[in-house]
Amino acid sequence: MAAKRPIKIFDTTLRDGEQSPGASMNLTEKMEIAHALVDLGVDIIEAGFPIASPGDFEAVREIAQSIRGAQICGLARCNDADIDRAWEALKHAENPRIHVFLATSAIHREFKLKMDKNEILERAVYGVRRAVGYCDNVEFSPEDAARTELDFLCQVVEAAIHAGATTVNIPDTVGYATPAHMGRVIRTLVERVPNIDRAVISVHCHNDLGLAVANSLAGVENGAGQIECTINGIGERAGNCSLEEVVMALRTRGDYSDADTAINTQRLVPTSRLVANVSGIQVQRNKAIVGRNAFAHEAGIHQDGMLKERRTYEIMRPEDVGFAKTDLVLGKHSGRAALADRAKALGYHLTGEQLQSVFEEFKILADKKKEIYDADIAALIDQRIHDFSELWSVVSYQLAAGTGQTPSVTLTLRHGSEEVSEQMACGDGPIDAIFLAIEKLTQVTVACRDFRVQAVTVGKDAQAEVNVELDYHGKLYRGRGVSTDSVEASAKAFLNAINRIIGASRHTAEEPAAAASGGK
Repeated sequence: MAAKRPIKIFDTTLRDGEQSPGASMNLTEKMEIAHALVDLGVDIIEAGFPIASPGDFEAVREIAQSIRGAQICGLARCNDADIDRAWEALKHAENPRIHVFLATSAIHREFKLKMDKNEILERAVYGVRRAVGYCDNVEFSPEDAARTELDFLCQVVEAAIHAGATTVNIPDTVGYATPAHMGRVIRTLVERVPNIDRAVISVHCHNDLGLAVANSLAGVENGAGQIECTINGIGERAGNCSLEEVVMALRTRGDYSDADTAINTQRLVPTSRLVANVSGIQVQRNKAIVGRNAFAHEAGIHQDGMLKERRTYEIMRPEDVGFAKTDLVLGKHSGRAALADRAKALGYHLTGEQLQSVFEEFKILADKKKEIYDADIAALIDQRIHDFSELWSVVSYQLAAGTGQTPSVTLTLRHGSEEVSEQMACGDGPIDAIFLAIEKLTQVTVACRDFRVQAVTVGKDAQAEVNVELDYHGKLYRGRGVSTDSVEASAKAFLNAINRIIGASRHTAEEPAAAASGGK
């Protein structure tokens, strides 16, 4: 039986995915996701845009130095400063890749770059050559390729490959393409670019029309050998091609595509949950592949068919994408080894110090709950990942509230080694009162744009998970808190976001570079 054509998976969750409003990640969170992506089996990890900010540079450099098992990629525009900065961050990687891009469509040439076609060609060639001077693994992207004239796109791609690009990525930057359109673009490059055999064709599709996965598959069908995508399809605007969907489409319909990836599909659900918890962007229940309802059957006809033969209504097995057949239940008598083993199975890489911290919180939770499920453990670990122990934390609170009454709150927070308290009668309800007290104690005033509460698991004693999104000077900051007490979880979430704001203000130079999105 002939082997299927291998398709490389280029994951840009840490770069393009992080551009989702409010989804910024700290270094610890990025490292955790990078480890999970290696376990998942992605070929290339686009770790960030090093020139965009000191924080992005540090994240790319740390991932390049620490992560093994995948190519590590950094994004750069076609100019000296970007490319030099990218290499500085990537140079210690086991297998580094520099990814340079330049817009090519008529609308971008006229209004954004104010350059003609010859200038675009010269700049693209110069950028690729400079990158090749640092390493021989160079990717070039003609930004907004899907809206670029085909004749000119072929010219640019040929010139980039001649200059040394080993991968040419064809981005549908604004999600404008349809499958037939995207297929035609890739097929034209295969047929008309004379040196196309010297490079891998990649596709990078956005989801503005809900067609990112379909467009990516059309690209593969017509000759693309790499797909750029994100976990859960996160990304700016409507997001990117969803990794789990495109991978399972290739795997399930290998009879049609005759192509496959090296992804360990049993890691899809754990990785999806990790990214959802870290980014604060939760997966919808009916999301394909990883949604909670993806393998649920309620209709009587479906249930009857499933009982007789699973394949009547399931084209994939839930265990193939990482849904556990059983949810391992731990309790207060469970030891550190059992917790460590379950954390590893859930896709977490904990240091000894982190494991000890999580174990102590696990024991406290075990005294409150009879049974602790996988989701409870994930919530505890994620809380540890999000920890800003050097900043503000909740010590205690007291609330008095009732219908038609102004709530009163006494709140005590810890700031370093100091404890400070505030007593107030304010707000529209107990949660609002807690938030106002936190603002007064931390002296950070914000606008709450989003507030969501959900149960982590089942039962009356389930932990509450609270996600908030705060607006501070026009920028969104995300916060997450978990507790069996929903009010305490709300306070933790609000403080988590406040701590992010304070942390960001310590890096006043950390402003995004112009066009930091990469526009792809």
